Amino acid sequence: MSVFFAQHVAALRQALRRLFAAPLNTFLSLLVIGIALALPSAGWVALDNLRDIAGSTSGVQQVSIFMALDASKKDVSEVEARLREAKPGNWRFVAKDDALKRLQESEGMAEIITSLPKNPLPDAFIVEPADTRPEALEQLAKTFSGWSKVAHVQLDSAWVKRFDAFLRIGKLTVTLLAGLFAAALVAVTFNTIRLQILAQAAEIEVAKLIGATDAFIRRPFHYFGALQGALGGLFAALLVGAGGRLLAAPVGELVALYGGSFVLRGLSPDGIAVLALIGAALGWLGAQLSVSIHLRRVG
Repeated sequence: MSVFFAQHVAALRQALRRLFAAPLNTFLSLLVIGIALALPSAGWVALDNLRDIAGSTSGVQQVSIFMALDASKKDVSEVEARLREAKPGNWRFVAKDDALKRLQESEGMAEIITSLPKNPLPDAFIVEPADTRPEALEQLAKTFSGWSKVAHVQLDSAWVKRFDAFLRIGKLTVTLLAGLFAAALVAVTFNTIRLQILAQAAEIEVAKLIGATDAFIRRPFHYFGALQGALGGLFAALLVGAGGRLLAAPVGELVALYGGSFVLRGLSPDGIAVLALIGAALGWLGAQLSVSIHLRRVG
């Protein structure tokens, strides 16, 4: 067992020496790998933030429950109790007197409101659902409509469906791009390992002649490909994080103009780890393909 670990440690050291032996080539490879991983990662982060922005903007993905004009305080209390029991998400009550005051404060509405014989506005509940899928929102609106003294339930289901379809198309596009860039990453690692193999072809042949196994020959190249891919994944996370910092302020200002409050989210620590693991796996795959083809030729 100690021999097995010693061989892996030696292969890892050899891979590290190869990485630092040519710093410029290593940096350029990491740059290519980082960009290849950063683009789809940035796409996923952007789509997740876009959904959060839509949820944080005033009036978006909300269900408004308007009570009947003759609804009493008891009727309002019953609807409030039902909301507590159903737990659809966050909600707030807007009294008709408060709504009238806000409307009266609007420009040009004061005289019109004063001339009205009575308050024409109903009591209302504004619900921000936890589940924002279109089908869930429609089911929620249908449930609210069946409650006693509920005159109208407002939901812009068409807008929600369009937005959800846009997100699905975006995620599919990002997934396709991720597949293409993953293939490019494997190709980059394949070519890098191939050049190393050609430079060490004589050493590999001598090693096979004295009894070295294919696994022993492959091991340093596997570590090199995995290390290069993992470092490329970390570099990609750095690029995504830098882009997020640059966009945070203008995005926050834009959301504020629409009455929302939002903080741009970047990659989480788990996301960074997953990105590094994906890079390592793709780098290992490129190394495996390159070494296997060469060993099959010299067979």
